Amino acid sequence: MTYTVAFIGTGPDPKNPSTDGFAMAYRHAPGYQRLDDCELVACADIVRENAEAFARTHDIPLEHVYTDYEEMLSETRPDIVSICTPPSVHAPLVIGTAKSGVVTAIHCEKPMALTWGDAQEMARVCDAEGVQLTINHQKRFGKPVRQAKTLVSEGRIGDVERVEFGAETLYDMGTHFFDICNYLNDGSPVEWVLANIDYTEENVLFGTHNENQAISQWRYANGVDGLASTGRAADFVGCQLRVVGSKGVIELGTDEAELRYRVDGADWTVVDTGLDTVHKPVPGRMRSGLTTVASRLPATLSSKLTDQLSTTSYEARAIEELVAALREGTASELSARHALAAEELIFASWESARRRGRVDLPLDIEDNPLESMVETGDLVLTSPPA
Repeated sequence: MTYTVAFIGTGPDPKNPSTDGFAMAYRHAPGYQRLDDCELVACADIVRENAEAFARTHDIPLEHVYTDYEEMLSETRPDIVSICTPPSVHAPLVIGTAKSGVVTAIHCEKPMALTWGDAQEMARVCDAEGVQLTINHQKRFGKPVRQAKTLVSEGRIGDVERVEFGAETLYDMGTHFFDICNYLNDGSPVEWVLANIDYTEENVLFGTHNENQAISQWRYANGVDGLASTGRAADFVGCQLRVVGSKGVIELGTDEAELRYRVDGADWTVVDTGLDTVHKPVPGRMRSGLTTVASRLPATLSSKLTDQLSTTSYEARAIEELVAALREGTASELSARHALAAEELIFASWESARRRGRVDLPLDIEDNPLESMVETGDLVLTSPPA
């Protein structure tokens, strides 16, 4: 069976220096194109020029370029839809696509939704409609995270006692690290969250508020503790990710830094992760040079050599996994259930700041506490935007 694939939200061409954002559709598309059972058939963006540029880049017929996603679904009837818009519109697009009666699977960018209520509704509707919903927490497919998981599973550091991370924000970037912490702790449910935030300077990323600084603690049902520090205090943790065990510790450094572990009383052991860093594969200088040379060869030679030189992106690995899950009728690692567990930690952290106290889970709110506090004036900007 061949799965037809469409995109909602292409963004501008990321090769354009004026591009604002990551244009994630351009990162999703190669993931599908490398699979023999996927075919790109359509795209939609509210800016037609952006959609046309995306279609030309990825060999989508221009007659299948749309500004109205519902019209695209009705006319092209894709099996899989990648939604690559800002998070504030994820919910209506996911819900509308699921209810169209056309699609089999939806792969949506992170963070999952603007509010906790929207995130839950997205999952509920997709489940009711029999649509596989996955969220692009692709960083869990990087070798540093996979090999950290192997070290944990092998008992190299004994029983896990605490997971920690330092990141720019709890929402935009923290969604990845909450997901990774849950993954490393075998998906144990969380019992409570205690957090506080600072938001004295406006920090809007992709149309959504993010705190300037936060400290968050949480406790899993299996007794493992969690700690996150963000923004101005991101370096308090001392690395991007740490797993503390009864016999040792695992650390994952900054972007190009090493994955290492230490059994108490011994020296650090560095784990080889190849080209993979925290966020993406980064080819060395020689490989980059050879790839440039390959691009100048005749098309048939260039394609073969480029494939041999390239390493798959984390987005491509994520898409390969979700398509395999769809094909085999199994649950994807990127399932809505796992994504909700990460999202709940974000909104619970902000809710703890709003309540000025500990929040027991499951979370009993519908809104986005940070957005609500900004709107009501409970958070006062000392350095308002110009």
